[in-house]
Amino acid sequence: MPKEILISDDEFETRCAIIEDGDLSEIYVERKDDEHTLGNIYKGRVENVLPGMQSAFVEIGLEKHAFLHISDINYDIEEIEEEADKDLTKLDLGSEKPTSRKGSKGFRYSISELVHKNQEILVQVVKESLGTKGPRVTSCISLPGRYVVYLPTSSNIGVSRRIESAEERQRLRDISQKLRSGVEGGFIVRTAAEGKSDEAFSTEIKYLVDLWKEIRERGEQMPVRSLVREDLGFVGRIIRDYFTNDVTKLVFDSKERYKETTEYLSSGLPELNSRVKLYEKSSPLFEAYGVEKELKKALSEKIWLKCGGHIVIQQTEAMVSIDVNTGRFVGKADPDNTILSANLEAVEEIVRQMRLRDLGGIIVVDFIDMDKHEHRKMLFKTLQEALKKDRSRTNILHVSELGLVEMTRQRTRPSLSSLLTESCPYCDGHGRILSVDTITISVLRSIKKAHLKSRKRKLRVIANELIVSRLLDEDSNKLSQLEKSMNLKIKIDEDADLHLEDYQILADDTNREIYLD
Repeated sequence: MPKEILISDDEFETRCAIIEDGDLSEIYVERKDDEHTLGNIYKGRVENVLPGMQSAFVEIGLEKHAFLHISDINYDIEEIEEEADKDLTKLDLGSEKPTSRKGSKGFRYSISELVHKNQEILVQVVKESLGTKGPRVTSCISLPGRYVVYLPTSSNIGVSRRIESAEERQRLRDISQKLRSGVEGGFIVRTAAEGKSDEAFSTEIKYLVDLWKEIRERGEQMPVRSLVREDLGFVGRIIRDYFTNDVTKLVFDSKERYKETTEYLSSGLPELNSRVKLYEKSSPLFEAYGVEKELKKALSEKIWLKCGGHIVIQQTEAMVSIDVNTGRFVGKADPDNTILSANLEAVEEIVRQMRLRDLGGIIVVDFIDMDKHEHRKMLFKTLQEALKKDRSRTNILHVSELGLVEMTRQRTRPSLSSLLTESCPYCDGHGRILSVDTITISVLRSIKKAHLKSRKRKLRVIANELIVSRLLDEDSNKLSQLEKSMNLKIKIDEDADLHLEDYQILADDTNREIYLD
């Protein structure tokens, strides 16, 4: 399928959109003021061990203590981005091997036999802080490259199941076994390695092994609560993890980012350089590709299907519920086929919305009831195929007699809704509105658009008092930079009666509103 990656970068945030077959399938946002921790390696100290929960809390220098579960003191290769084919491998923590078997819930040992209070330990963030919870960490470090993930404390060789050819999987496994000679640790061969030569592997493996030696040395020298190794920046992670052979185009709207990327690819991956493009049109990149409209849809509960049916997505504290309805779709054949057709179309949209919104945890889908067993079987198989596009690990149960499908989906970052919205102060948290950060950035972007449209250099902004306060205090430097870079004079006025999301931009000399839509 045709796949394109769009990266929009400005002074407020960097956003990446992945387009598949013309539809927005995934979105990633990193704000310049936010702290990114996923993939970072820290030297921490165990603060508390809870045998009853088979977990420990580790102080790593962040605002909240990190959570270390006993399952993260084992290598579960399916947890490390690309699924592999091996069983669990125990991590040697440098202490005597436990002899008892007092663990619970299927674990052979108790966590108190593996870690102890005040123990210094190298850990890697595998799940960022979500809500009131601190980050989740693992003591089993993984170092991802473009073609392989290096597992320093494992001895396994795994190959991504996304590589379908049995011959190619065996070839890659053989290459990895040969190159592992004399190297401590194991590897997971990634999807991007398909068709690559021994030389490409050996170069990357040498780099990752040297990187691990450097990390270990730094970990020994640095004090507790220190960042030992920071993961790649936003664009670097996108290129490493998503810019694969099936991507036809990588588009930037920033000349600086475009130049950095082409220079990097010229030295390491010259065959991909021709696919990198610079967007230079006057209209914003995300608007030109329809991404902004899709983002607004992704924040609404109801999504219409092409057939006339619709799905409703509702997130709660414990789970996500998705309801499928026929809506205006009445079909042309018998009722059973009409229902099956609506359900099958809903599957594709449900999986796309799960990826786009980064829904996680327990997900329950209420499909329209189907009487025929073969129809339920067909639906389940279609859902399995659609989920192959999803990079996050999912586990699904068969369709029940009531048409319900239960599944779990792994999530390592805050969902799109929690990132772009916050609890609504007007309804005491029963609904959601755009966050102050999101609205403030929208105001600053709209000022730029208003100037380009009207060519006025003196503008007046009227907004809710909370937005005005943010623009004049915490974000005053952003406002000043915008005035300086575009030679503008911006006046900010507040209107307490305006809804938090509403604002107006006027030409200061005529006091007339500049309409942007």
